[in-house]
Amino acid sequence: MDEALAASRCDVGVRESAAAERLERRLGVLDRPGGSQMAFDTLIVFAGVYPDVESAETDYDLVKELHTKERLMDAYDAAVIHRREDGKVKITRKHETPTRVGGVLGGGAGLATGLVVALFPFAAVGGGLLAATSAGGALLGAVAGHAAAGMSREDLKELGESLDNGEAGLVVVGVMDMEARIEDSMRHAEKLQKKQLRADVEALERDAKDATEQ
Repeated sequence: MDEALAASRCDVGVRESAAAERLERRLGVLDRPGGSQMAFDTLIVFAGVYPDVESAETDYDLVKELHTKERLMDAYDAAVIHRREDGKVKITRKHETPTRVGGVLGGGAGLATGLVVALFPFAAVGGGLLAATSAGGALLGAVAGHAAAGMSREDLKELGESLDNGEAGLVVVGVMDMEARIEDSMRHAEKLQKKQLRADVEALERDAKDATEQ
């Protein structure tokens, strides 16, 4: 990993620390007798490494086809990334859950995109940066913070290092019931990492709304 990328990830980690601390406090409430219950979802995260964008997009289509057949288009997020020769990362295709957090995350801010932003802060989609240089930077930062806070630092480190090794990658965030079938759909991956993500959907909706109102 080059020094600039490592520094940028460190900077994003600092900006996301507030979301991580909030999640840790909420987990503490859950563990206390009589604590209020929060709306946590346990999701499965896949990060596939591919030799080229075409292979990653082929599996992206397979994952989409799987969820279309099962009528579960609102049960997953996905993002295809391309690492260019200059080291810059671009999202070439993405799908966001349309109903997650009441549609607040519309416009390209699903959990898969959030993870990409957490791992690659200067990632771009289309012709623009996803991070703070775009109009939706605050919203994307909120989603990235929740995506990162829902995983251990070690898991995030492993995902980032894995995706660093390929020309292309596919990140999928899905429901646990679809785990085996998503894994089977990502059949062209040279390497496949699988992790769990705990998302506090109520807090995610609240923070996303706050970000859009800033």
